[in-house]
Amino acid sequence: MKRIAFYGGSFDPVHRGHIAVADKILESFDLDQFVFIPAFHAPHKRRKVPTSAYDRYAMLCLATQDRPKMSISRMEFEMPERPYSVDTLTRLNAEWPDDEIYFVMGADSWMEINTWREWQTVLSLSNHIVVTRPGHEISFDHVTAEIRERIVDLRCGAGPEGGLTKRQVFITDVVNIDISATRIRSMIEEGDPAWHKDLTGEVANYIEKYQIYS
Repeated sequence: MKRIAFYGGSFDPVHRGHIAVADKILESFDLDQFVFIPAFHAPHKRRKVPTSAYDRYAMLCLATQDRPKMSISRMEFEMPERPYSVDTLTRLNAEWPDDEIYFVMGADSWMEINTWREWQTVLSLSNHIVVTRPGHEISFDHVTAEIRERIVDLRCGAGPEGGLTKRQVFITDVVNIDISATRIRSMIEEGDPAWHKDLTGEVANYIEKYQIYS
């Protein structure tokens, strides 16, 4: 049985914070594989026109090319309709029935989880890892008491223990980096060169060569 984490999101663009999350979670959860799932168009996102899915996929490939345990899935691009997380997780369980699946999300997604389609089902289809961000509050009163009982707070620095019941929600602060893709896009549009430090060199070069966000 493999232990695999899936990290869904827009990754518009993928930045050093995303890669740090993957590095740290691979290590602290003793995973065999970490898979990024770029959304074709996240259904709950307010930004109506995301960057081309294929540009975002290419940037993810460039950012992870030297990390053998990381891979990029095209599954949400290939689904005939824009999938919700409940659809994606249902498919993941069907394709990896014998493996232990973890679904990774940021603290901002966690705080909006009760707005997701069939959100209680989403939280029952896999283990979840919620990655907090410095300076951002996180709370649990927006979810049900049953879900709160499954929350395991790892922010004291400990890793997850073996033998835990499946479908846990792990809260972790393993990455102490506050980088925002929205802020990166704004800096590029405004001509502020400081955005380079938040991206790998390969991704920064791709953005400049193909004038993404310009």
